[in-house]
Amino acid sequence: MLLKWQKTPGLRLAVVTTIAFFIICLILTVHRYFSFYASFDQGIFNQVFWNNLHGRFFQSSLSSSLSTNVVHAGEIAKVYYHRLGQHFTPALLIWWPIYALFPTAATLAVLLVVLITAGGVVLYFLAREYLEPPLAGMITASYYAANAVIGPTLCNFHDISQIPLFIFSLLLAMEKRCWWLFWLLAILILAVREDAGVSLFGVGVYMVLSKRFPRAGLAVCTLSFGYMVLLTNAIMPIFSEDISKRFMLERFGQYTDAQEASTLDIIWGMVSNPWRLIVELVTPVDRTIRYLLGQWLPLAFIPAISPPAWAIAGFPLLKLFLGKGQSVLAITIRYALSVVPGLFYGAIIWWSKHPNKFKQPLFRRFWVACISLSIFFSFTSNPNQTFYFVIPDSIKPWVYVSLPEQWRHVAAMRPLIAQIPAEASVSATTYIVPHLSSRREILRLPMLKLENDERKVIQVDYAIADIGRLQKYQVAFKGDRHQLERIVKLIDQVTTDREYGVIGFEDGVILLKKATVDNEQARVAWNDFRQKLSV
Repeated sequence: MLLKWQKTPGLRLAVVTTIAFFIICLILTVHRYFSFYASFDQGIFNQVFWNNLHGRFFQSSLSSSLSTNVVHAGEIAKVYYHRLGQHFTPALLIWWPIYALFPTAATLAVLLVVLITAGGVVLYFLAREYLEPPLAGMITASYYAANAVIGPTLCNFHDISQIPLFIFSLLLAMEKRCWWLFWLLAILILAVREDAGVSLFGVGVYMVLSKRFPRAGLAVCTLSFGYMVLLTNAIMPIFSEDISKRFMLERFGQYTDAQEASTLDIIWGMVSNPWRLIVELVTPVDRTIRYLLGQWLPLAFIPAISPPAWAIAGFPLLKLFLGKGQSVLAITIRYALSVVPGLFYGAIIWWSKHPNKFKQPLFRRFWVACISLSIFFSFTSNPNQTFYFVIPDSIKPWVYVSLPEQWRHVAAMRPLIAQIPAEASVSATTYIVPHLSSRREILRLPMLKLENDERKVIQVDYAIADIGRLQKYQVAFKGDRHQLERIVKLIDQVTTDREYGVIGFEDGVILLKKATVDNEQARVAWNDFRQKLSV
């Protein structure tokens, strides 16, 4: 094995980049969590896993707070709300045994890095089906250097993290003609979430157009499209109305004037107005072009001239380009990861037909430069504030948090969090939520009321808010300013009415307890801090 390692530079490159990616991303992602920069979605997934562990499958009060019944109809969040009405994600149960061993939100941070790293390992073996080790090694290095891979790794846990591993494994099974594994992986891909079938559909289209496996490809297309239509129109609505009243309208509402819409309604809206479809596809032109260049960059732009890349990645790209909102064209967030497998497989196929191009020193240097640029852009984009201690969040006005400053803040916050019993109901600000989400009853401030398992509306036992963080960021960000105003006014109201007492205050973090007398020292400290707020 040692001799093989020494005599195979491509394998050595793949192993070194895999290890480097895993260690660096693991350190950064875990640090992001423990320094309280992991945010709301980390809490949602952790509560879902925690509820799964206790037999309450896919239930989440945090997800309920985002449901259309709460957001649009003004109802109270419910602890027994099933998240499957928002995102149908049964594949998460695969990782249930791992979470059962280490039931904490930090486990999900580690699992995220493991899944995306494993995708790169399978990619190397997939590339070796067509390419010599040096080229396969460069393909693997390009994967770990991609902005669309690094960004979605340095973030909250998300279900799309499974996509590269499953799709690369599916393509490898196809190359090996291992059809039982191929169809098993196809089912697993569909189980990732309701729109994962779009990526699988692209694989089926490639299988048909390449004429390699036309009948199997047609079956894949039929399975994926039929599953998505059945799931979003018949199964998910059983759990809630979110898919038709919220998510379809938020992402594709420009194709309909109705107050609610199914996937079939949106598809008809696209087909019946092709001009609007074309406009949405190419606009905004500058951001669309930058997005494509960013996806192609680590592979030296080869996917742009690879028909298989367009066949497979074209459908996830189409879903993004036809949607609305800032996030669809953000290359550092999770949605970008769904495009990656098709681009890399397409690059592998292209290189299998043009292997001599790699022997040109000028092109190899160009590719290395592209990889280096991709890593540079990944760092300077500061994905999900991972590098907050290096890169200021805002230049004008200046907003910057140093590493010692943040860890002093964390040290002041932890004793307050420790005062909240594990079984107590609680409401917390965004970045504290993940650290308290291993419980049945939790909300995000300014929400204080929820419906418990007895179907009774209650106010949470505890509320904890990081006002200091909001104060620091509100000078540059409207969302933080709005949250600061709402939460401070809420604290003023519930403490004045004696609904809650101030039992702790440290470094801008306040802890409230229901129906409790104020801790005099904490109350005085809060009053002094409150007077300095311009709210």
